This record gives sequence, C-alpha cells and structure tokens, in this order.
Amino acid sequence: MDFEIKADRGISAVCPVFNGEASLGELYHRLVSALSLVAAEYEIVFVNDQSSDKSWKIIASLAAQDPRVHGIDLMRNYGQHNALLCGIRAARFDTIVTLDDDLQHPPEEIAKLLERLDEGYDVVYGTPKKQQSGWTRALASKAVRLDTRSPKM
Repeated sequence: MDFEIKADRGISAVCPVFNGEASLGELYHRLVSALSLVAAEYEIVFVNDQSSDKSWKIIASLAAQDPRVHGIDLMRNYGQHNALLCGIRAARFDTIVTLDDDLQHPPEEIAKLLERLDEGYDVVYGTPKKQQSGWTRALASKAVRLDTRSPKM
C-alpha cells in the first residue's frame, strides 16, 4: 500500500494495558514501524491499568529509551474504557489511534484508517474480518443486547 507521510500530521497511538507484558515489546516495535511510515511526528501512550505482571516496568523502560513513548500508571484498575479515555486526554496530537495491548488490532492497518480519515471522515474505525471472541463472549453479548432492547409500545 502506498501512503504518503503528511508533513503536518502528528499521530498519538493510545494503548490501554492490562497484563500485557508478553506483547508490549512486539506492539511497540510494530507501532514504531507502522507510525514512521505515515506520520511526521508521533507518540505512543501506554496506559497501565494496574497490571499485576511486569507491564509497568516494560512501559517505563520503553519510555526511558524512546522519548516518543509516554507511560501512565493508574493507581488502581479502572477498566479498559477509562484507561483509554485517560490516554486520549493525555494525547498530544489531534489524530488519535487506539489499539489494544494484545495485538488484536494490527498496527500495520493504521495506514488504511488514515486513508479513510483523509477522505473527510471525522471518525474511522476498523472491524475484524473474523470474530476473535469465544462462544461465551458471543453468548454474553447476545444476552446483553436482548436485555437492553427497548420495550415495544
């Protein structure tokens, strides 16, 4: 895919982290590779949501080695959505890309999202080609949807 770096584009990649020690190194390297192809400037914001593994140590080490990496260590587990919001609020650039720490969202797909954004959309999101959730999550999602339907009048 040919995608030009925009001289005026800055991108903040925000990643909530919960027990992501096993994937953080690979996520960081793949983000650096992907972002350097599409942005003149970028930052990576890792928000540690009170992981019980070595996630924070890895984030702190990456931030010490690379000034484009910023780490936020939450004082307790606030949940993925709140961690994400915290990272969005700390983001430096107007263009923000959010990714999970487990590599379910491939950093290599960022260029495709930016292409659509450049077409004039305010918000762009990707959907997986294949659902990666297990049958229990699918069942729980269906139950929640059934439970939250508006009653018919």
